[in-house]
Amino acid sequence: MVEVLRTGLYDSIQDLGRLGYQHLGVPTSGAMDQYAASLANSILGNQPEDAVLEFTLLGPSLRFHISTAICITGMQSDAKINGRSVSNNTVININQQDRLSFGQRILGSKGYVAVLGGFQSENVMGSRSMYQNITQKPRILKNDQLSILQLTLINRQPNAHVNTPVSHFNSAQLEVFKGMEFNRLSRVQQDLLFKKEFMVSKDCNRMAYPLEGCLENNLESIITGPVLPGTVQLTPSGQMIVLMRDCQTTGGYPRILQLTEMAINQLSQRAPGEKFTFKIA
Repeated sequence: MVEVLRTGLYDSIQDLGRLGYQHLGVPTSGAMDQYAASLANSILGNQPEDAVLEFTLLGPSLRFHISTAICITGMQSDAKINGRSVSNNTVININQQDRLSFGQRILGSKGYVAVLGGFQSENVMGSRSMYQNITQKPRILKNDQLSILQLTLINRQPNAHVNTPVSHFNSAQLEVFKGMEFNRLSRVQQDLLFKKEFMVSKDCNRMAYPLEGCLENNLESIITGPVLPGTVQLTPSGQMIVLMRDCQTTGGYPRILQLTEMAINQLSQRAPGEKFTFKIA
C-alpha cells in the first residue's frame, strides 16, 4: 500500500483514458499530459496503460508500506525521499516506510508519480482514471491507501535520466489544426487568431482551459456536434475555451481550432497566467 499523508492539488489516478464509450456520453479522461505519464511508465518498464498518480501545482506527501520503484515526471518541484532530493525522469528505488514529498513548483503544472506495475485502483470501463460518478472517488483524499503490486525488485542504482525539453513546459506557440467551423470566421478573425496572445485563465481545470483574450464573435451557435480533448470553442462572448481530458462529448459552440495531441500535453503544463500563441501544425 501507499499511504496518502497529505494531498497536493487535484490528485487523482489516471491512465491513457476510458476509450470507446464516448457515444454513451462518457468522457475519455486520462492523464492531462500523456507524454509525461507515458514517459514515467516507459522509464520503469511498465505497460503503457498502467495507472499513475497525477497532481497539479502542488505535490502530495506519500508513505510507502512496501518496497518498490518509482519514477517522477512532468512538473519539477524539488521532490525528496526522506528529505533527500531526487531527480525527475529516472528510476528511484523505494524501501518500506520511505516518504516521498514535493517542494515548491519550479517548472510546469502537472506532475506524475508512476510505481512499478502501476497503481491498482478500481478498473471501470477498461480504465482506472478517476472521474465523478464513474469511479467511487473523483480524486485522492488524505489518508487514502493506494494499492500497488508486491513485485520482486532488481536493485539497481540508476546512473542516467531522460531530459524533457524545457519547451514542453513553456513553448511560446501551440500547434493546432483548423476546426470544423474555422472557415466561418472572417479573414480578419482568422489572421487575428494566429497573431493574438492568449493567457490561461485561473478557472482552468481537467474539463477545460478558458483563455483570457477575446476574439470578436458574430457566429451563430451550431447544432450540437461532437467535440474532443483539444477542441477550441468560441463562445458568444468571444471567449475561447480549450476542452481538455475530462470534457463533454458534444457541444454547441463553433469549433474553430483543434490542438494536436502534443499541444494538449503542453497546454496542460501551463499554469494560470502563462501566455502563448497558436500556429498551424
